[in-house]
Amino acid sequence: MIRKRYSNDFRDQAIELVALGRPVPEVAEELGISTTVLYRWTQSQRGAGGASASTQLGGVVQRAGGELDEAAELRRLRKENNRLLMENDILKKAAVILGTLPQPQAKPAR
Repeated sequence: MIRKRYSNDFRDQAIELVALGRPVPEVAEELGISTTVLYRWTQSQRGAGGASASTQLGGVVQRAGGELDEAAELRRLRKENNRLLMENDILKKAAVILGTLPQPQAKPAR
């Protein structure tokens, strides 16, 4: 049986998507990998001392009225923006790997 090998960067980004709260089956389908492999990666990451993003508070501060501190809201929005940029990058790479997007071609030399 031939086993596919994935780069450590690809693996880390997939684990990060799961840590951010995305369901494993959804991430696995988007990246074109099996759910078993992704579950194994996330379990090994947790066993190595990685903390899940869902267990972290993220430094959000609420005032008495329930509204978020402006600095905390800005941090939250920047974090969300970084997460979305990373997801977009991962999906672009997966699309190239799976052949749904053409790979960028260099201009031919004259």
